[in-house]
Amino acid sequence: MNTDSFALRHIGPRPENIAEMLKTVGVDSLDQLIYETIPDNIRLQKDLDLNEALSEQEYLEHITKLAAKNKMFKTYIGLGYHQSITPPVVQRNVLENPGWYTAYTPYQAEIAQGRLEALLNFQTMVADLTGMELANASLLDEATAAAEAMTLLFAVRDRDQKKRKAVKFFVSEEILPQTLSLLQTRANPLEIELVVGNHEEFNFSEDFFGAILQYPGTSGRIYNYAPFIAQAKEAGIKIAVAADILSLVKLQAPGNFGVDVVVGTTQRFGIPLGYGGPHAAYFATKEEYKRNIPGRIIGVTKDLDGNVALRMALQTREQHIKRDKATSNICTAQVLLAVMASMYGVYHGPKGLQYIANKVHRSAAELTDALEQLGYYQENDYYFDTIRIKTNAAKIKEVAEASEINFYYPEEDTVSISLNEATSLTDLNNIIAVFAHVAGKASIKVTSLEKDIIDKENVARDSDFMTNEVFNKYHSETELMRYIKKLERKDLSLNHSMISLGSCTMKLNAAAEMLPLSYPQWGNIHPFVPIDQAQGYQEVLKKLEDQLTEITGFAATSLQPNSGAQGEFAGLMAIRAYHESRGDHHRNICLIPSSAHGTNPASAVMAGMKVVVTKANESGSIDVEDLKEKALKHKDNLSAVMITYPSTHGVYESAIKEITQIVHDNGGQVYMDGANMNAQVGLTNPGNIGADVCHLNLHKTFAIPHGGGGPGVGPICVAKQLVPFLPGNPIIKTGGENAINAISAAPWGSSLVCLISYAYITMLGPKGLKSSTEHAILNANYIKNRLEGHFTTLYSGERGRAAHEMIIDCRPFKEKGIEVVDIAKRLIDYGFHSPTVSFPVAGTMMIEPTESESKEELDRFCDALISIREEISTVVKEEPNNVLKNAPHTLKMLTSSDWDFPYSREKAAYPLPYVSDNKFWPSVRRVDDAYGDRNLMCTCAPMEEYM
Repeated sequence: MNTDSFALRHIGPRPENIAEMLKTVGVDSLDQLIYETIPDNIRLQKDLDLNEALSEQEYLEHITKLAAKNKMFKTYIGLGYHQSITPPVVQRNVLENPGWYTAYTPYQAEIAQGRLEALLNFQTMVADLTGMELANASLLDEATAAAEAMTLLFAVRDRDQKKRKAVKFFVSEEILPQTLSLLQTRANPLEIELVVGNHEEFNFSEDFFGAILQYPGTSGRIYNYAPFIAQAKEAGIKIAVAADILSLVKLQAPGNFGVDVVVGTTQRFGIPLGYGGPHAAYFATKEEYKRNIPGRIIGVTKDLDGNVALRMALQTREQHIKRDKATSNICTAQVLLAVMASMYGVYHGPKGLQYIANKVHRSAAELTDALEQLGYYQENDYYFDTIRIKTNAAKIKEVAEASEINFYYPEEDTVSISLNEATSLTDLNNIIAVFAHVAGKASIKVTSLEKDIIDKENVARDSDFMTNEVFNKYHSETELMRYIKKLERKDLSLNHSMISLGSCTMKLNAAAEMLPLSYPQWGNIHPFVPIDQAQGYQEVLKKLEDQLTEITGFAATSLQPNSGAQGEFAGLMAIRAYHESRGDHHRNICLIPSSAHGTNPASAVMAGMKVVVTKANESGSIDVEDLKEKALKHKDNLSAVMITYPSTHGVYESAIKEITQIVHDNGGQVYMDGANMNAQVGLTNPGNIGADVCHLNLHKTFAIPHGGGGPGVGPICVAKQLVPFLPGNPIIKTGGENAINAISAAPWGSSLVCLISYAYITMLGPKGLKSSTEHAILNANYIKNRLEGHFTTLYSGERGRAAHEMIIDCRPFKEKGIEVVDIAKRLIDYGFHSPTVSFPVAGTMMIEPTESESKEELDRFCDALISIREEISTVVKEEPNNVLKNAPHTLKMLTSSDWDFPYSREKAAYPLPYVSDNKFWPSVRRVDDAYGDRNLMCTCAPMEEYM
């Protein structure tokens, strides 16, 4: 047993178990299984050209040395990113806690009540601070949220605006530069015309449907937008505001001005800078737009006993229902970061936030006073945290960088300084010393923070916020630690049992991969620092790009997209740019198989393409003749095909090379969805198959934890012809020679969590990566064979094998009145999160065990399903009072003096012997989804209800 081998720790089945598993599968060796599973014509003929694996200790020493190459300057660049202080109690109990970071999206609400409550707190905090009626639980970054606001306002144009084709969207010149770039990315395919200008000189014509303002502006100046908004409303123009959330503690809530949408980032609420992410954005709007709001909304409902329960509300608006009619492709949210931001709000409460906001603002005011005494001119009359000094920027920069201080230099004669929560009196005096040195004067010392210059008459906040009990109760570390633990106990995560979600790849998030996220040398780097100050990051990101490029068989990689769905959009936008560079502006048809992920058609429409659906055949594979027929029909306008490989049905399609050739022969490019890359790494790759671009889900195949629904990272890897079109950034140069505009706000997206995937690849090495794929396939086929005779596997490959996932058919049980959801809820009683339900086929379960699960855990899961199958056999349709329909069973039910069920308490709670050894109790009974949608309530109950 090689204790230096990370693969030994990452891969679940022990060597002594594998022979028995292979026997169950019906093969003599792992090589035979792979031979019978993956088509010969796509198998790689050589090993991956990657460095040999490092041990955990070697990797941690390596990453510590790289961290030391990041220069820890005091940074006051701002531009939507500010150093914040993560409360240690939140860092230790949320960020570093697998009970929080290994949880899945809360689709099974009964075992997700903890994070649902944390997210409800987040929504309440955001709604209160913005003054809006409704907030979601969360988006990717501020720029993405702003783009979503634009598309929402475009979608809800009134009839007259649509009739007269009002397609202009006004953008204040005070908008953040990265936000403007992303608005340009999104506007062009939808034929929205952006008009950038001064809001004080705006012409309210009929051509406009909406506008977006920055509050405070990028310059730091605070504007009273009330007159502008009133005029816009009179003209029928809807307004979005991008607002700094900490400033809203002191400034008038935008909702009080009558705006339609407020967006921003909660990074200032205890989230590390992380060289650009991940951070939880927020999106708040009016209740009348609840059916159009992107992302997820947490709502209050009731369970079977009438008790309060939480769930994801309005799920019918999501892409798997609307597909090409969806107005957003948002899938991953930054849930782990939203939980952290909500806990920051809970810990500090409204009074704590007021103290922090006052400290930041007064620091800026005292700094202004000192610099003016030194003879400098400060431009902004009213500001929150950002001041602009007119002076020789080059001279200031030289002295500042020598003092290890970063400012922002928007013009040759302007220095912008944005202060933050971590700015101390010492830091203030160091800033003053820089300016004093350049002025040739003695420095001025600030000794206290008293000055406050917010315009109380026009823009100062005059409304209460965060009055709910939850924000006024847990202000000691002891109390918050217990509150976080109370919520954690309500959630089933990977630290309790396997989560076998097909397509979602819930694999081990190893501790050695996660540890460096807490290093300040990685967490406290601003995304817009000079490149030479982030050499540790630059080395990691470049190496990770090279690793992913090699794994996928392509020419280059961009790490910028900060979710899988954004990776889809980025890949399609690169294809679009490629066609346009060749004069093929008319190529806008995208072929998408009927079994594709719902985000695929949504992304295609966002990229300005028209979706043509192709059929699947009886085996679940793409109907090649139908695809060929449609490719020929649209050959003059064919832009791309979107395929998933192995297929969404869990099958390696042998005709895949024929499919890619058909598309190429008809002038299209091949986009591959990387959701199932865990079945390819080291054995085949998209480049070898014939794809032109592939997005990867680093939160699936490459071990970034799901965090309850995010963070995710969705880089794109591209063939040679698409390299020039990789996405850029308006502040730090990234991307290709003819880069498309930004896909996310930061140059390299969510850089901090890219460390996890870099660690995963570096510690597994080429052999470990290949072995992981092989064992993922072994585990899936082991489950398939163990369930034979109990459940029917819907699709298999030509030799009867599954890929890394498989679909079991639960539709025959309808004749007994049992739905697939009943099986999902009953699995909770056995201590398991359900596999993926009703996707891609209604009434089925898609199971993906990953390579990280041991034979013992696979057996427990199979035993549970087989036991449930036996329970189904005893069900009488006319008697719905049965153990499946009543599942899950809570501790309160089991300890009640009343028991009105025709089965024993033991059968309900302990259906198999292993359950008693590690029982997980759901905190609520089955939730009522319909009630929650009919009675939408998406914020915490008011304080009065607790009194």
